[in-house]
Amino acid sequence: MQPFNYKKAGQAENAVALVAQDAEASYIAGGTSLIDLMKLNVETPRELVNINPLPVSKIEMQSNNLRIGAMARNSDVAYDAMIQKHYPVLSEALLSGASPQLRNMATVGGNLLQRTRCYYFRDTSMPCNKRVPGSGCAAIEGYNRIHAILGGSDHCIATHPSDMAVAMVALDAVVQTRSPNGERSIPLADFHLLPGKTPEHETVLQHGELIVAVDLPASPFAARSHYLKVRDRASYAFAMASVAAALDIQNGIIRSARIALGGVGTKPWRAYEAEKTLVNQPANQGTFQAAANAAVAGAKPQKYNGFKVELAKRTIVKALTTVGGMV
Repeated sequence: MQPFNYKKAGQAENAVALVAQDAEASYIAGGTSLIDLMKLNVETPRELVNINPLPVSKIEMQSNNLRIGAMARNSDVAYDAMIQKHYPVLSEALLSGASPQLRNMATVGGNLLQRTRCYYFRDTSMPCNKRVPGSGCAAIEGYNRIHAILGGSDHCIATHPSDMAVAMVALDAVVQTRSPNGERSIPLADFHLLPGKTPEHETVLQHGELIVAVDLPASPFAARSHYLKVRDRASYAFAMASVAAALDIQNGIIRSARIALGGVGTKPWRAYEAEKTLVNQPANQGTFQAAANAAVAGAKPQKYNGFKVELAKRTIVKALTTVGGMV
């Protein structure tokens, strides 16, 4: 691990000022991802600014949304009574990730900023455009079983690892940030970037911009939602395919729908075409299968992950069947 300086910030504006003034400074909260990457020399910040003291950890209902502070721990969010009642998909997603010990440390803001679990990204002896721009993508010609089938490019096919972000993008979450230029609200669907030719740019955040909260709007479908994760082992494993599904069903007809996928995309993948297929259709197996087909219509599997196409479709159908009350 490279040596680094360490500072602590008690207010958001102080933290922003400290990081913004140094191109090699980073925030640290739970540290469940960053410290691992520092040990591997994948991340080499010159200065760490501890934001654990920031007063942005509340989970509170506001007039038209539920606000989750960026420093709220994943375990606190997962077991919060309001979230379990009104946004069950989020609780389920969080409880399917990591381990209890990690969930007790990991924060909402940090979860959104997780970096890929691609083994080539984490191995500094291998070429990786995300880690070293212009060096190449070892995964494209390498062992790419865990990699993306949606949203990839000739420069990167790494998947985004977060379960929480998949649920949040299905819930139309909005990220609230603070930077030297002021505050802004960013729809989570627009927060993460496709790799394109610049996979090293993973989000729309500017250097020093700090996530302070995530807002979940009230909706007619959020309470009727479910997160389904398929992985190689029963716990402490990243998704091979996952689905966050939510439906508003009236008299057997789907009035609105949300579907997001994990484990198959280079970002938390909102399946807009699948949602269009569901709206104003009966909640039955035929409709669910049509939505699953639409969700992966643009898939581009690699040599070793072609199975993810069928796996994603079956996972979507099963999740929708559960939400639709058919099992």
